[in-house]
Amino acid sequence: MTVLENRVLTVLDPRTGETVGTVPIATDQQCDDAVRRARAAARAWARTPAAERAAALHAAAAAVRAAADELAELNERETGKLLADARGGVEAGVGTLRQYAELGPVHRGRSLQGGWDAADMMIPGPRGVVVALTPWNDPVAVAAGLIGAALATGNTVVHKPSERCPGTGRRFAELIAAHLPDGVLQILDGDGTVGARLAAADVDVVAHVGSSATGRSIAAACARTGAKALLENGGNDALIVDAGVDPRWAAAQAALGAFANAGQICTSVERIYVTSDVAEAFIRALVDEASQWAARIGPLVDRRHREHVHGHVTDALAEGARALIGGEVPEGPGAFYPPTVLVDCTPRMRVMREETFGPVAPILLVPDFASALAEACDDRYGLAATVLTSSMAHAQTAWRELPVGTVKINAVFGGAPGGAAQPRGTSGTGYGYGPELLDEMTTTKVVHLAPPPD
Repeated sequence: MTVLENRVLTVLDPRTGETVGTVPIATDQQCDDAVRRARAAARAWARTPAAERAAALHAAAAAVRAAADELAELNERETGKLLADARGGVEAGVGTLRQYAELGPVHRGRSLQGGWDAADMMIPGPRGVVVALTPWNDPVAVAAGLIGAALATGNTVVHKPSERCPGTGRRFAELIAAHLPDGVLQILDGDGTVGARLAAADVDVVAHVGSSATGRSIAAACARTGAKALLENGGNDALIVDAGVDPRWAAAQAALGAFANAGQICTSVERIYVTSDVAEAFIRALVDEASQWAARIGPLVDRRHREHVHGHVTDALAEGARALIGGEVPEGPGAFYPPTVLVDCTPRMRVMREETFGPVAPILLVPDFASALAEACDDRYGLAATVLTSSMAHAQTAWRELPVGTVKINAVFGGAPGGAAQPRGTSGTGYGYGPELLDEMTTTKVVHLAPPPD
């Protein structure tokens, strides 16, 4: 939990409520100075050979790996993320830094077929100064992607980690900055006012992973300044449970998608559509799964977020939904919330229409697969969706028709490394991962090189 007072962030451990630390919020002058330093360093860093930039990223990745335990423990204290998950996020971040260290030097344009006596080329180059505004739910892994891709392609970076994990974000960035020339990576602490100041500054890219409301504000600021907005924002990811699947297997998948990291994953399962043929057995199995998950999930990030999650649940209950398990705020310290299974949900409930981002599995019964797919498609978000089915025809129809960036068939998590998708609707814009992120961080120039006249 983070408390704002006298322009200072006080971070509380969401497990115990004890103070983790305090961090001064950057002033407007500090924000402006950081952008100026990054701008001043941009020319030299852009001219640094790609192989040298890659070597710096490899050295930074080694430093992050050496500090993995420190970063994971700090992440656990600031956000409540389970230690093993936090360590996994650090390892993912190390891998991402190494990935961009390798991809950066081979990121290339292409030649064009023009006149015989001329050379025509499309050449990518750095955009300039990148602002990276990163989230709290996986602070190292996400920041590694944005910062790594920006640095590998010759951009300088101003990084503001989430106010909910300023210590983790700052320590991670400091480990990278120690291997870079002065000014190439700036680090600022603060709340949303600092992010808004940076989004409106004289920069070239604003890369943000976080809420859709903040993303809309950033997009508006970038429209005024001309900066590129690169956004991965909220999601309301659907899970379809088709007839003919093993209900216990489907329930285990649903529980993993809804309850892992206390439901605080960008691609968590947010709403479930289950066909009537399998509904009774699936719901019974999901309640069993929820009771087992209750003993092994961590807290929500803070009590403010718990109020948001519980607000979705209480609104649903007031509108006729039933909680088969969970649905009540536990007594005691911290920001814990139990795995919750809701039935008798309707399409217009907030828990079905908006991102809950907590360990809540709301279920809507549908007569058949076509109805489930129609309900899943009827949404303003467009991040991801999952389909559990034994029908290849249904799988094919689903991945083609679902208006989301990522479709997962028969697994709520997983996928090959290096995949990159474009979110739709209010979930954002642009590639946020993979080799394609290098394209987002660069701008392409066409060069026509003709000889002088004889």
